[in-house]
Amino acid sequence: MFVVCIIIVIVVLLLAVITTSKAYTYKHTVDPLENNPNVDNQEQKKHLNSNENKKA
Repeated sequence: MFVVCIIIVIVVLLLAVITTSKAYTYKHTVDPLENNPNVDNQEQKKHLNSNENKKA
């Protein structure tokens, strides 16, 4: 019974190592900022905040 437990632990450890190594080699992509409508909104908010700070 002890041998079966050791084999299960080794298999789980190997699967965890394989999964982690595949996750680190995955190539992530990022969408360009050109077509993002939130970028314009953030720039407008910064502009508004800077005008409010000048008034105070």
